[in-house]
Amino acid sequence: MTNDGDGPGLQLAEVIGHHRAGVYHTLTLAASEIARQARPGQFVGLLSGPERAYLLRRPFSIHRVDWRGAGSGSVEVVFDVVGPGTRALGWLKPHDTVDVVGPLGRPFTLPDEPASCLLVGGGYGSAPLFFLADQLRSRGCRIDFIVGAATDERLFKALEARRLGRTTVVTTDDGSAGRRGIVTDAMPEVLQAARSELVYACGPMAMLAAVSQVAATAGVPCQVAVEELMACGTGICYSCVVPMTEPGGEVRMARSCVEGPVLDGAQVAWAELGLSGGLGGGPGYPGSLAEEVVGG
Repeated sequence: MTNDGDGPGLQLAEVIGHHRAGVYHTLTLAASEIARQARPGQFVGLLSGPERAYLLRRPFSIHRVDWRGAGSGSVEVVFDVVGPGTRALGWLKPHDTVDVVGPLGRPFTLPDEPASCLLVGGGYGSAPLFFLADQLRSRGCRIDFIVGAATDERLFKALEARRLGRTTVVTTDDGSAGRRGIVTDAMPEVLQAARSELVYACGPMAMLAAVSQVAATAGVPCQVAVEELMACGTGICYSCVVPMTEPGGEVRMARSCVEGPVLDGAQVAWAELGLSGGLGGGPGYPGSLAEEVVGG
């Protein structure tokens, strides 16, 4: 591990598990220091392919961590195979090694006192919400889930969401599982019934815009883990900027890889991104930080 203290570090991590979660892949890496420092909402950058065949790292939200003390810890990420980079990751086997840097980005802010929290996810963009749910439950928070996808097969761990949440609503565009519709269709009802005090959301940008709008209408603070093109993951290239509205009304560009990926949904200038907040997410809820970089 190359690291001068707390903060992102570079590590050649051993693959200790590679499994399928429905149509998705889950990859578990032995990365003790990253696991020790990681917080829900942060991500890691993986360099895929043999002998650094791909120039740019692929960013992945951290799905889960397991840290049991110095020298013993793992980080789990989730991905879908959509291009040559993620295809190379899909070939990894236990005992292979991956060049990984992390943890990166700004995490979710957790409440100081127990609170009623609504977690909203689309597709496998829901992955970091499970890490978040574990942390919130350890603080005595009530958890309610809404998870959605285009179809049943594109849902991510809906059964586990049911186990973790006091209530869980599942939506699919085609009605193949749960309710027919999109996640924001269910939000007003759940917000009222659960008396939600905080909303946390992960998924495609159109979904996040809509979730932010519904939360704002209900007067509930909303944190979103945005998805933008992340070429470097460290704030150098400015490829992942997101427009943010300042208190005076001016719009500035924030680098989502360092000032995010977790941002205040009420402050993101969704209209500047061509998103009015009236959309619920495109087909398939692509939902990962990883797949937007040079075609996966």
